Amino acid sequence: MTDSFTSTDPTPAESSPPAPATDGFGATDHADTDLLRARIADVLTTARARTAALTDAVDESDLVAQHSPLMSPLVWDLAHIGNQEELWLVRDVGGREAVRADIDELYDAFKHARANRPALPLLDPAQARGYAGTVREKVWDVLERNPLRGGPLIEGGFAFGMIAQHEQQHDETMLATHQLRAGEPVLAAPPAPAARIGIAGEVIVPGGEFLMGTSADPWALDNERPAHPVHVPAFAIDAAPVTNEQYLAFVDDGGYRRPELWSERGWEHRTSAGLTAPQFWERDSDGRWWRRVFGAITPLRPRQPVVHVCWFEAEAFARWAGKRLPTEAEWEKAARFDPATGTSRRYPWGEADPDESKANLGQRHLEPAEVGAYPAGASPTGAHQMIGDVWEWTSSGFDPYPGFRAFPYREYSEVFFGGDYRVLRGGSFGTDQVACRGTFRNWDHPIRRQIFAGFRPARDLGADER
Repeated sequence: MTDSFTSTDPTPAESSPPAPATDGFGATDHADTDLLRARIADVLTTARARTAALTDAVDESDLVAQHSPLMSPLVWDLAHIGNQEELWLVRDVGGREAVRADIDELYDAFKHARANRPALPLLDPAQARGYAGTVREKVWDVLERNPLRGGPLIEGGFAFGMIAQHEQQHDETMLATHQLRAGEPVLAAPPAPAARIGIAGEVIVPGGEFLMGTSADPWALDNERPAHPVHVPAFAIDAAPVTNEQYLAFVDDGGYRRPELWSERGWEHRTSAGLTAPQFWERDSDGRWWRRVFGAITPLRPRQPVVHVCWFEAEAFARWAGKRLPTEAEWEKAARFDPATGTSRRYPWGEADPDESKANLGQRHLEPAEVGAYPAGASPTGAHQMIGDVWEWTSSGFDPYPGFRAFPYREYSEVFFGGDYRVLRGGSFGTDQVACRGTFRNWDHPIRRQIFAGFRPARDLGADER
């Protein structure tokens, strides 16, 4: 996802906001408000602990360095997190005086491209940590005093949930920066789970109408709204993301040397960028493949979903396999639609929040789990691991849903509609559950490989299959 929540004027959009929901986390009485306040405190605390782990893992020289022109220095992300929290929760929701109004422009992502941020007079690491800590202390007071009802920005704790999601999104961005960083490993986590069951082949998703998006989830962002009926013809989609083993077959079959498998733009990019394999793959003199994972060189795990491939690579593989990338609507229907009830679920497995038995989320591991590791997380149509592990490219551009209304400000989604973006779905091992659900939409340029992205192909059904 591109930089988000970057307005220097945290004023709600002029257009009417989505109708606030009162189910889910919505507050209806004092007991519910106390529960909501506790949940908000939990997600904010979880996000800040992760931010601290990602920034404390390296020394000051690494914090201020730019490890790739595609990414900000880690210290910029740290202060930006604090600045957005100040703009929305301290000044707007809380009505308090500014902590550091003088730095608003420095941490406005729309004013400064990532490649240019190291040249700015940024807060140093100690200042950034102190600033973010001061802001958070004020937020605790705002949270304690706020009724969490009475207006669309605070109803159901929306603004607090929005900021928790924003911090976790930047934490995933910082995790991607760690992957691009040279040097010895500084992050650690248990290995991702091995497969528990075998997963192969495709699943058939029946044709017909389903409800796409949401109007009920109180923390859903504007581009996920409103829920709307979409007719999707019957189609087939792979039961799991494409694995390293499957992708290696494409590489070995000359997939990067065959222009007929690539679109014209894709082949031009493959050639100019010199692509020969997914990013961070390395082949030794004996022909064995390895992958660099946060500074460690590890053998390629055949059953893991392939990661760090761009949209053009995914498109070429799908064509090689005689398939195509799914549309965004197809992906969501495969993930959420329950043919038995005709309803759309919040997650593939139902309404319950993710846990360790259902999905690989929250940087619990530093890699995707093997295909077949989470049978309890399957969708009603039989698709596995549609939440967590790897973001999945779709064929769709990033466009508004019918009835879209910008909220709480236009720069979160609206300015990106219609550009050269492709939608990604499902989250990755680096995505926290607060920023991942069956309706969540991510987007990026089709050449991007530093994000934790993979894919699963789909295809139209033949006449005898319908």
